[in-house]
Amino acid sequence: MKPLSVINCLKHLFMKITIYSVASFAVLMLGAGCVNQQPVGQPIANSNLTAGQVSLTLKKNVTTQAEVVETFGAPNIVTSNGDGEEVWTYQKNATVSSGSSSSGYATIILAGTSSSNSGFEQSSRTITLIIKFREVKGVKIVSDFSSRSSSF
Repeated sequence: MKPLSVINCLKHLFMKITIYSVASFAVLMLGAGCVNQQPVGQPIANSNLTAGQVSLTLKKNVTTQAEVVETFGAPNIVTSNGDGEEVWTYQKNATVSSGSSSSGYATIILAGTSSSNSGFEQSSRTITLIIKFREVKGVKIVSDFSSRSSSF
């Protein structure tokens, strides 16, 4: 009778291993069905040079050159016009890339289905700010300014 009990023990052990393996596989596949979204890229740079910040900061005959530097930093180009005014030009270009991907998987023991999709989007923004300064009592103040922005 000993050989028969060893065979029965092995059969019982094999059944347990099979059941645990199938159950573990099913749990693993159900967990893999979660959707994952993540950005592919981030904006190239951040800056205070925005249309909103321009309208909040710059006031003709009020804002000083020091306040402009504090808010927007150093200009890209400094020139003088025919009236002797100092002219500062700021230009900011930014490329924004974003994307997402998602995938899913569902299974019923051995039969399954799978799906996935992904997307990518890229846009560019440009803002140009031109500020004219005139000197009043030894302090340079904004005499005029203009800005242009575009997105595509």
